[in-house]
Amino acid sequence: MEGINPMELLRSNLSRVRIPEPTNRIYKQECCLSFDSPRSEGGLFVDMTTFLAFGKDYVGWNYEKTGNPVYLHIKQTKKLVSEDRPLKKPTLLAIGVDGGFDNNELEYEETHKIVILPSYATLPFPSVELPEKVRLAVDAILMAEGAERKEQVAAWTADKKQISAYAMDLRQIGNVVVPPSGWKCAKCDKRDNLWLNLTDGMILCGRRNWDGTGGNNHAIEYYKETGYPLAVKLGTITSDLDAADVFSYPEDDSVIDPLLAQHLAYFGIDFSSLQKTEMTTAERELDQNTNFDWDRIQESGQDVEPIFGPGYTGLVNLGNSCYMAATMQVVFSTQSFCRRYYMNQSLKMAFETAPADTTVDLNMQLTKLAHGLLSGKYSFPAVEKGETTAPSVKDAKQEGIPPRMFKAVIAASHPEFSTMRQQDALEFFLHFLDQVERSNAVKPELDPSRSFKFGVEERILCSSGKVAYNKRLDYILSLNIPLHEATNKEELEAFNKSKAEKISEGKDVSSDEIVRPRVPLEACLANFAAPEEIPDFYSSALKAKTTAIKTAGLTSFPDYLVLHMRKFVMEAGWVPKKLDVYIDVPDVIDISHMRSKGLQPGEELLPEAAPEGAAESSQPVADEAIVAQLASMGFNQLHCQKAAINTLNAGVEEAMNWLLSHMDDPDIDAPISHGSQSAEISIDQSKVDTLISFGFQEEIARMALKASGGDIEKATDWIFNNPSASASSAMDTNASSNGPSTPVDAGLPDGGGRYRLFGIVSHIGTSTQCGHYVAHILKDGRWVIFNDDKVGASINTPKDMGYLYFFERINS
Repeated sequence: MEGINPMELLRSNLSRVRIPEPTNRIYKQECCLSFDSPRSEGGLFVDMTTFLAFGKDYVGWNYEKTGNPVYLHIKQTKKLVSEDRPLKKPTLLAIGVDGGFDNNELEYEETHKIVILPSYATLPFPSVELPEKVRLAVDAILMAEGAERKEQVAAWTADKKQISAYAMDLRQIGNVVVPPSGWKCAKCDKRDNLWLNLTDGMILCGRRNWDGTGGNNHAIEYYKETGYPLAVKLGTITSDLDAADVFSYPEDDSVIDPLLAQHLAYFGIDFSSLQKTEMTTAERELDQNTNFDWDRIQESGQDVEPIFGPGYTGLVNLGNSCYMAATMQVVFSTQSFCRRYYMNQSLKMAFETAPADTTVDLNMQLTKLAHGLLSGKYSFPAVEKGETTAPSVKDAKQEGIPPRMFKAVIAASHPEFSTMRQQDALEFFLHFLDQVERSNAVKPELDPSRSFKFGVEERILCSSGKVAYNKRLDYILSLNIPLHEATNKEELEAFNKSKAEKISEGKDVSSDEIVRPRVPLEACLANFAAPEEIPDFYSSALKAKTTAIKTAGLTSFPDYLVLHMRKFVMEAGWVPKKLDVYIDVPDVIDISHMRSKGLQPGEELLPEAAPEGAAESSQPVADEAIVAQLASMGFNQLHCQKAAINTLNAGVEEAMNWLLSHMDDPDIDAPISHGSQSAEISIDQSKVDTLISFGFQEEIARMALKASGGDIEKATDWIFNNPSASASSAMDTNASSNGPSTPVDAGLPDGGGRYRLFGIVSHIGTSTQCGHYVAHILKDGRWVIFNDDKVGASINTPKDMGYLYFFERINS
């Protein structure tokens, strides 16, 4: 091979060279397996068959796996630029694109050559001696916009919307009242990507994406049936109505509805009160406090010492991606995720088991992210513009790594995370763990998300003395904040009195004077476990409504306990409010007392149903008014009836809460049972055997057939739409059953109840959909701040300002 002429070698491999089509995704800015780029020491190698890019340490792996020998090598080196060059005025609301804002980056000179593996023989480019096919292929690669860049520009560029021709004369009909949350498509079970039709208030899912994600096209199909032209995307409605996503079906574009506030008010969405609330003193104080929050949470003004090395790599903000950066820094500070994607899995192992396109494989991209964050390879002082050598460590900053491919993969099943809009860190964390669990379904023993999972048990004590137990699994413990438990009540009273006097005198309260409630974390935990009265509880023992007492506890203690502080609440009229409060969080907590004991000796379970032959009137019947209101929100009629019955017709809110927490129950679609024998549905064994032959477990097959009325096709769909069915089957335990049953928390990690605080995700801003997220993590005995690409030693860690608190179990 050594004596072969490089040109002859290239000609012999021309069949492996492809000229890219306009639809091909071309990667030329970042390695698919690492964060190497054309600016890295070895440059970047673009596979001229697949158009995937590889760093110098990884291109050989690609050759071994695919046999693709021809690569375009791209190398960028810094070039000196005059400091006094004039700045161009931007003409487009975008960053780093023609006409956009100048991001003042270093400028680079780019060189290219053809490289043939495995000998790494090289040929210069451009060159007239190269075969025409190679020249055309390289030109097409270089001229094309990289896949990484396409996604970035598409997300940043703001298109000017036009006023809809249908907005001013829009006719509205019906009397639907839309609640602040709990939405679901009226024609399927979709609970995201939902659109509110502004004519009649129908809530339907959006369009299906090319890869099967997104919605089920119910919104656009409804337009074709009715001709109702405008819809607004639920979840994009804020006090800034211009930012709401309104779509016109006849105009086939996003539009402006100048009367949106009026159109939304028709459905009970009261924006007049929202606007008014923004002008209150409380809201002004919150705005003032935002500056204080910003400085304190980010430790602005503090002499924070930068830290470099393994485990101290920053993440580049891709445009409001701080929610993701803060969350992933904490996640990869846990042993479970470090072991799974770094210590026990090399990049080569992940690459060898990945599909042909590694950019769409979550396992590969998580391994890439783990090695990028934990190896220390990319954590070093960056050279600033105009400098030739790295600055001193004290003054240094690092470039960080851009998690573009990871974001694209994790967002594929959740359209909101693919935008450049700010998102809720809690919602992202739960979505992320769900995707990790799914990707490890074949080998659940490797699943690191299990280290966060635990069981919750609710005990209901009826006045008859009998009890009922309900169990579920969760990843986070969501805690209400009992403001009445504040430890600084005297200071609060004095402040409120002083504030009232200042307001009466027409003076503003300065941010320095504001006193916030201080609530101990212990009070929040106690509030979760405290007995709660349930009025009008229907007792199957008494066959009448009575008052019951509900308590909650944990059936297992996870390796990592995540506490979510409910700082954001929704008041009447869709008015969002952020609780302005400090939480006093100790370094060590003990939740041993929160362990649920389960059914105790001497306790008698409430009967599940009335005895056979009992009068029909003794059975609970759904309140039609409650059912009608829930159905008008888009929920399934049968589900609404079950919700009303299971909450004993207590009210719409109680029924909706039950419905949202039981949507994934295996028997949610089963007919309502009015007899003790009706719960047993006869399942055709031949159908069970058919599903088993497809590779499904017998227990899951029976559950799916039961949930789908014995229809094999529907049962198969049910299994694919309920990948956590095996966990759900454990939860579907009959509380009144005397037979053996699988515990809800079977196989989950468990241990003692003492935990040490190791991570905090804090939020700055008035809403989870705006502002900024920052992480503080306890590493090597000291607190470290991770603020996007800035990593440094924390001086004054804001432990009392967290939104999510991460605790690690202390093993005795």
